[in-house]
Amino acid sequence: MGAGFACPLCPCLTVRSAYDACMELVLTLLLVGAVLLVAESVLPGLIAGIAGCCCLAAGVIEGYLRFGAHTGNLILIAVLAGLAVGFWLWIKYFPESRLAKMFISSQVSGDIGTERPELLERTGTALTPLRPAGTAVIDGKRVDVVTEGQMIERGTPVRVIAVEGMRVVVREFSANQKNYETKPH
Repeated sequence: MGAGFACPLCPCLTVRSAYDACMELVLTLLLVGAVLLVAESVLPGLIAGIAGCCCLAAGVIEGYLRFGAHTGNLILIAVLAGLAVGFWLWIKYFPESRLAKMFISSQVSGDIGTERPELLERTGTALTPLRPAGTAVIDGKRVDVVTEGQMIERGTPVRVIAVEGMRVVVREFSANQKNYETKPH
């Protein structure tokens, strides 16, 4: 038998080695794409992920162009299955890994530490007129408060009836009301 047919990519290659070279190109594109997608989980910027997806797509397209529909379909199915399995493994194992712990914050996001449950049931004095919002002095500290809707004049004793996040709700308080004691410090 002769040396075979020349490859259109490189005339020095024979048919057998052209097949090997084309398959090598497809496999290299798929491998580089997979490595770039894994690298995207720790690299910022989404560039490695986009490049990885482009390499995977180029590998599938090369498979269709060089080897036909049957082999191209097999490559496409293998890539999709690999992506599905890789994604499942990443979701299952990456968040608990040592590598992920370097990137994932353990602090609560959005907590600004404004809740003040210690003010509940405390008494104080309206420092400003509460119409219905204003300022009161509770336990010797100025606190922004709101009433349940009624207006309370300056100097009137008030009692905290609810604390909802940053919102401290007060009600007018008179000494002859039941449950007028404050909680001990």
